[in-house]
Amino acid sequence: MKSETCCSSFVNNCKPYIAMMSLQFGYAGMNIITKISLNGGMSHYVLVVYRHAIATAVIAPFAFFFERKAQPKITFRVFLQIFVLGLLGPVIDQNFYYAGLKLTSPTFSCAMSNMLPALTFVMAIIFRMEKVDIKKVMYQAKVVGTIITVGGAMLMTLYKGPLVEMAWTKHRQSHGGSSSSSGETSDRDWFIGCILLIIATLAWASLFILQKHALKTYSNHQLSLTTWVCFMGTLQAIAVTFVMEHNTSAWRIGWDMNLLAAAYAGIVTSSISYYVQGLVMKTKGPVFATAFSPLMMIIVAVMGSFILAEKIYLGGVIGSAIIVIGLYSVLWGKYKEEQQLNHKRRMQEIPEAIKDNNNGSIVVISTEAKANETDNEKCPSVAIDLPLSHAPIKPTQ
Repeated sequence: MKSETCCSSFVNNCKPYIAMMSLQFGYAGMNIITKISLNGGMSHYVLVVYRHAIATAVIAPFAFFFERKAQPKITFRVFLQIFVLGLLGPVIDQNFYYAGLKLTSPTFSCAMSNMLPALTFVMAIIFRMEKVDIKKVMYQAKVVGTIITVGGAMLMTLYKGPLVEMAWTKHRQSHGGSSSSSGETSDRDWFIGCILLIIATLAWASLFILQKHALKTYSNHQLSLTTWVCFMGTLQAIAVTFVMEHNTSAWRIGWDMNLLAAAYAGIVTSSISYYVQGLVMKTKGPVFATAFSPLMMIIVAVMGSFILAEKIYLGGVIGSAIIVIGLYSVLWGKYKEEQQLNHKRRMQEIPEAIKDNNNGSIVVISTEAKANETDNEKCPSVAIDLPLSHAPIKPTQ
């Protein structure tokens, strides 16, 4: 029985880690497929619309069949939360991210996304979701790690550096001749792409913070919340696309890479990721949910160099290394903080020992028994009277 309990607890503890690691593989595939689609001429505004329309169509039936009972009432406050979530995620985050991805590269975009835990930590402090006691080492690690992460992102933005050639991409790059200039972007476009990616990451961090509050209302209806956010984001993205994209032919989509990019992004990185992130944040918090982005950067770097023969620059390599160092400084501080909280929680669960001075015994009252005393039901409380052993009294001579 003990071994089964230990195994089940180990599996339950591993579930958040496995879920977030799996999502990073999904995000990595999305970056590669989307980059190919955008390079092929697809409008990122239209891509956002199709992506979240597909996500809504996929997730809505599950929400209807599994969560149709006891739905939370959509008050003005709840509607406003859903509206802002749709604006932050599908509209601002995705449009700016796709625009930055088009001007830079998949690996660089993923590296800039590593700023997400640091920005989420800063916003969590602002909204009093995280505590900071600068006298303790774990909080110092989180603050210093945040500063290092932002510094690494700034280095990547301002310094491109020489080209770093990989062993498996030299052969393909040497064939190109004049084609090498067609795939590269100018320094000005690269800088603009960096700024767009920073704005997208800031919107993404804001989404995590607000989603944590929205989950208080939809604690048992995560599928429903995901459906509403995707649906609201689709409507807002349509309005933005009508304003920004005046070419009606951009809406045409066939059985090609554009459809694959929209379907993959909608099913994997919108509907599934929003739902899984909500489940993880419910137990681990927003900082933990954003802590696995370096894994996505490594996956995309390998896939991008093989599939796209992607060029990697020295500034990106150095900046990525600095960001990862800062990121895991934040995570170490978060881990130590969780250990401290778990220790306090275990201490509170220990039964109280009350010493009875009259008869020299210790009465141990369990916490369940103490709670029963306040209940209206007549449940007997449990009290154990343990006599204290005294040393024998020597007779006086």
